[in-house]
Amino acid sequence: MGDYKDLKDSSAVQKIKDLAENIKTCMFCTYDNSGKLNSRPMSAQKIDDEGNLWFLSDKTSEKNHEIIANSKVELFFSAPHDQFLTLHGHAAILYDREIIKDLFTPIVKVWMPEGEDDPNLSVIKVVPNEGYYWNNKHGKVIAAAKMTVAFIIGKTMDDGIEGNLNL
Repeated sequence: MGDYKDLKDSSAVQKIKDLAENIKTCMFCTYDNSGKLNSRPMSAQKIDDEGNLWFLSDKTSEKNHEIIANSKVELFFSAPHDQFLTLHGHAAILYDREIIKDLFTPIVKVWMPEGEDDPNLSVIKVVPNEGYYWNNKHGKVIAAAKMTVAFIIGKTMDDGIEGNLNL
């Protein structure tokens, strides 16, 4: 069994920044009018110093409509075998052109071909209030070595650390 350590406030924010900036893409989940969870992959454009996550989206998208009706969102980040982050929070839709310009990158043009001046471009700001993380303590190489030894000797050598995040 790995280590367990709950994090709060600035420690929780730092863990969110570390994991979300490294993984980048999450399953971004919203709730429709019937309470059904709808998920789609999205890349966080920025994680700020308060732990808020910033995304760009088409204002006519289903996710934007669902956020307007119900601001509760869930974000699921995962990097194979060694990094996992779940966040629960609330989202807001913003139309600030300066924020859009700050967040816009060339890859966004794949979805928004008119660029940063696209009139349908909006910002989704997610403010997490809690979450859960799991990652290994010593990096991929040591984790892989421990997994190999554990497999050979038939004993658990869990290198993980996990815990709740409270903001």
